[in-house]
Amino acid sequence: MAGRKGVVQISEIANSVLDPVLARRAGINTTLLGMWDDIVGPDFAACTRPEKIKWPRRASQDEGFEPGTLTIACEGARALFLAHTQDQLIQRLNSVFGFPAIDRVKIVQKPVSSSKGRINKVPDLPPADKKRLVDMVSKIDDPKLRDALTRLGSGVLGGTRGHR
Repeated sequence: MAGRKGVVQISEIANSVLDPVLARRAGINTTLLGMWDDIVGPDFAACTRPEKIKWPRRASQDEGFEPGTLTIACEGARALFLAHTQDQLIQRLNSVFGFPAIDRVKIVQKPVSSSKGRINKVPDLPPADKKRLVDMVSKIDDPKLRDALTRLGSGVLGGTRGHR
């Protein structure tokens, strides 16, 4: 299991095992699952999850591609609010895929069990910790990576406040 410099991350192994299963059973992959919170935004991250993508049947491989329908599980009354954002959601999904893969969203009201243990808001850091974190990530050129590391750092520093 050698990869970069002889080391393979566990996520690479898990993704290589999970992606074919998810693709076959639900039409989704771990990239979509991993980016879900960013796709739906903070208002819907904790109360939704992608269930499956249903692609139209093709009579032969020669037929052109047709976009699919994404089924989303959503808790309770939040489904109504999510329905009002469908157009934006489809645009975000298609930008993640890099092509018009989804043309319809189907919302199913049901409990989203994975959200129970999720912490939605990163605690505010004391000014000294915030400055230290900003200094640490300031040399990173990619803004998305810098933002992700800042969120991670805030969670780590905010979560260890009582353990120093």
